[in-house]
Amino acid sequence: MTTDSAAAPRTSALLWLVAVGFFMQTLDATIVNTALPAMARSLGESPLEMQSVVVAYSLTMAMLIPASGWIADRFGTRRVFFGAILLFALGSLLCAIAPTLPLLVGARVVQGMGGALLLPVGRLAVLRAYPREQFLRAMSFVALPGLIGPLLGPTLGGWLVEAVSWHWIFLINLPVALAGCIATPFFMPEGRQAAVGRFDLGGYVLLALGMLCLSLCFDSLAGRDMRQAGAILLLVAGLACLAAYWLRALRRPDPLFSPSLFSVDSLRVGLLGNLFARIGSGSIPFLIPLLLQVSMGYSPAEAGMLLLPVALAGMSAKSVVTRIITRFGYRRVLVANTLLVGLAMMGFALMSPGQPLWLRILQLAAFGAVNSVQFTAMNTVTLKDLDTGMASSGNSLLSMVQMLSMGLGVAAAGAVLAAFTAHFQAGGGVAGAQTLQAFHATFATMGLLTMASAWVFWQLPHGDMRLPRNRDPVEADGVDNV
Repeated sequence: MTTDSAAAPRTSALLWLVAVGFFMQTLDATIVNTALPAMARSLGESPLEMQSVVVAYSLTMAMLIPASGWIADRFGTRRVFFGAILLFALGSLLCAIAPTLPLLVGARVVQGMGGALLLPVGRLAVLRAYPREQFLRAMSFVALPGLIGPLLGPTLGGWLVEAVSWHWIFLINLPVALAGCIATPFFMPEGRQAAVGRFDLGGYVLLALGMLCLSLCFDSLAGRDMRQAGAILLLVAGLACLAAYWLRALRRPDPLFSPSLFSVDSLRVGLLGNLFARIGSGSIPFLIPLLLQVSMGYSPAEAGMLLLPVALAGMSAKSVVTRIITRFGYRRVLVANTLLVGLAMMGFALMSPGQPLWLRILQLAAFGAVNSVQFTAMNTVTLKDLDTGMASSGNSLLSMVQMLSMGLGVAAAGAVLAAFTAHFQAGGGVAGAQTLQAFHATFATMGLLTMASAWVFWQLPHGDMRLPRNRDPVEADGVDNV
């Protein structure tokens, strides 16, 4: 009895520690977007070519997530979590003092390495500290900062840019990281496993190279670093690495992700749907702040405030997702809602300086609501049919696909925006009008891409209304807000 009473405060402190780490990660994924134009001016770059700052962070996270579980088992959750906080803090400091765009991108890679380990390792520590019947409640608490981060990030980022400078969007992480470093030795369990299986290093390298090449392919199409021939070579190399990984996984007894996972229909459809739907919708947090500041004359703080309806509507919509899925089933909800998300994105092509403010707020809120329904439904349909033995691996694979698609979405949007900008500039006319036309065409293109992904969800079976077994939608949706 005494032992349990003494352990309760320690496990409660563990939840707070993991939640704060998750908050740092989600806040930094969203706080940068409203600061990109100010960062571009400071670094002497075009604000329309800053997508690599966002892509570097999400791609690094996608590449490290598959290795996070093995690293935690091998070196212990306490050491890895402590190291993750240090890496995140170091990356934040390097971002704040970076004098050029390439150095800033490199610093974002360091920051992403720390961010990639914070949530998976923290979640693993919670899983081991709490019995199964209390785990979902504990993870629901940890997931709350994932909702608050996107709500606070754009507004805070815009305010910091105006009140002090863009450097402070990274410097504010340092006091939080210091508190985390002090608390980790006291409240994070050691968590080192006595017998750790062999890590599939060859498979990991192939998978990471495949993701890296595909992301660089999209990013290079924006016209900054490489010719189009180089982009084609990167595309071929990326596909070749992924194919080689798949062939290797079929032969190995201990692959990173077992091919048997893909025998589950809902996971197969859910992963493909997550990948293609998020490439479109994941570009909106990058495009909207740019549009508002570059083409409509909004200040960073005003642009950040205008993103509040997206987050508030998204949080409100989560309360009705379960009832909607129970009533109509996953197939109908995801097909119809994917089309709605695409239409909402295409609606941004109508935004103009003369548009009434109330209409702009309504557009953003509508997108936030349908996008929130989309994320929760996609995540739960992906994981709902996995048994206990597959749940951990399936969840890691989903997290990796989510982060990869977010990076691909920003890179693709940057490439499309660059192509349309060059097209409209070649036609002559007023420079500001040309940029606005390029944004409108980009929104229409990314919206159509999202609508096309509805075909993936059409492959789900009719009438499947089951919710995930032993899984709370809040937990499954936690990584979405990154």
